[in-house]
Amino acid sequence: MTPDLLSLTGIIKSFGSVRALKGVSFDLRAGEVHALLGENGAGKSTLIKVITGAHQPDGGTLAVGGVAVAALTPARARDLGIACIYQQPALFPYLSVAENIGLRLKKSGPFSRTRWKEQRACAKELLERIGAEISPDAEVSELSMPEQQLVEIACALGTGARIVIMDEPTASLTQKEQHLLFAVVRDLRARGIGVIYISHRLEEIFALADRVTILRDGESIGTNPVADLNEAQLIRMMVGREVSQIYPPSRSAPGDIVLSLKKLGSRAGGVRSVTLDVRAGEIVGLAGLVGAGRTELARVLFGITPADSGAITLNGQPIAIRSPRDAVSHGIAYVPEDRRRHGIILEMPIAHNITLAILRAFFPLTLLRDGAETKLAQQFLFDLGIKAYGPDAPGASLSGGNQQKVSVARWLATNPKLLILDEPTQGVDIGAKAEIHKIIRDLTRDGLAVLMISSDLPEILGMSDRIGVMRGGTLTAVLDGKTDAHTVMSAALGKEVA
Repeated sequence: MTPDLLSLTGIIKSFGSVRALKGVSFDLRAGEVHALLGENGAGKSTLIKVITGAHQPDGGTLAVGGVAVAALTPARARDLGIACIYQQPALFPYLSVAENIGLRLKKSGPFSRTRWKEQRACAKELLERIGAEISPDAEVSELSMPEQQLVEIACALGTGARIVIMDEPTASLTQKEQHLLFAVVRDLRARGIGVIYISHRLEEIFALADRVTILRDGESIGTNPVADLNEAQLIRMMVGREVSQIYPPSRSAPGDIVLSLKKLGSRAGGVRSVTLDVRAGEIVGLAGLVGAGRTELARVLFGITPADSGAITLNGQPIAIRSPRDAVSHGIAYVPEDRRRHGIILEMPIAHNITLAILRAFFPLTLLRDGAETKLAQQFLFDLGIKAYGPDAPGASLSGGNQQKVSVARWLATNPKLLILDEPTQGVDIGAKAEIHKIIRDLTRDGLAVLMISSDLPEILGMSDRIGVMRGGTLTAVLDGKTDAHTVMSAALGKEVA
C-alpha cells in the first residue's frame, strides 16, 4: 500500500498558556485535494506552520511519504517538496516577476551568475502554464493583488512540489482567474500531487475537494468525503451551531437620497461618467470583474484620487471632495479592501485603531483623554461583538473577522452619513461573515446609507437592495436586488440586460 504523502498524528502546539492545537490528526494522499476548514482561530494557520516547518510541535508525529520527520525547518520542508501559497503574497515589490520567480527557484551559490534569459524564459513558461497574462518583465509593485497571487502560484509550481498548500488562494481573484486556478489544481491532482486547500468559500470546496477535515477550537472535528456532506452540515461542524441567516433580509424601506452622483469622472482614477443614487437605509452593491473600476470609484468618493468631472451631492447639497479629510468632514467613511495595509495597524492597540479617524476629538490641544478613548472602544467591542482581550490588546491579536470589525468601528466613530465598504468579508470565516452582514443590516436600519463593493457574487445578491454593475470604469447597469447571478454577470461582461 502506497504511504500517504503527508501524515500528522496527535499534533499538539501551545503558545504560553494557550493551546492552539489539541492533538490534531491529518493526512494527505497523492492525487488528492484535501480541504482544511474552520473558523478563524480554529487552528488552521498553526497547523500549516507546523507542516511548513515554521512552528515546532510540542507533541505528536509528522511523516512525509511514510518517513517520520523530526525538527522540520522551512528549508527542510522545501527540500521535501512542500510549498505553501499564502493569502498575502510575499513578493519583492521592486523586482520584476521573473526576478521574484528566479529567487524562489535559485539553488546556486551567492556568487554564481544569473542567466537572465533562462530566468525570464522559465518565468514565462510557468505563467503560461497557469494561464496568467502577466509579463515576466513587469515590476511586482505595479501588479494588482490578484496578479501577485498568480505569481505566487507560479513560484510554487516551479519548485516541483509534491505537497502544495493553498491558503485562501482565490480571495482576490476574478471569476476568470478562479477558473484558471481550478484548472491548475485539477492538473496538479491528475499528476499525483497532493493539495491542501483552505478556503472560506464553501462552493469552492464542493467544486474541488475530495475530502475535508474540519478544525474547531484546535481540535479535529472529523474528516469526511466531500460527497457525503452538504453546506449546512459543513457550517454546523465548523461553528458548532446553526448559522441560519448568513444574509439577513432588509426590513425597512429606503429613505431620502443621501448620495447622488451625476456623470462623475476622474481621469487619474480611471472612472468615467458614473451616475448613481444611494438612499438612507439602503445597501447598494457594486459588482463587476477586477479592474472594472469599483475600488477606483470608492477612492474618488473618498478623495484619494479626486474627481475632475461631474457632480457629487450629499443630502441635497453639492460638495467637492479633494482629500480624505474633506470626505470625513462631509460624513463619508471608507473601509478599504486590504485591511492589513490600510484598514488596521496591527501593532497598535484596538482603542487607538478605533479612534484614529477622530483623534482631534479625543486629544484636543495635545491633551490625552485615555479614559474617554477606552470607554468608546469598549462600547464598540460590545456593540459589534468584537472578541478581544480588551481595548489595549494589539490589532495583531485579533482574528481576520474581528480585525474587519475594528476597521468598521473606526469609521462608525466618525458618525458617517455614507459608509463605503470594499470587500467587507474577504478572507473571514462563515461565522464572522454572518456577524458582519448582521452589523451592516443593523446600520441601515438606523438610516445609514451603504455602498458595498464585493467580488463574492452570493454576497452581492444576498445583501444588496440594488446592484450597480461596473465595467471599464463606468456603470453598465443598475439592477434590483432580487435579480439573479446570470443577469449580474452578463452586465459585468458588457452584455445588454433588461
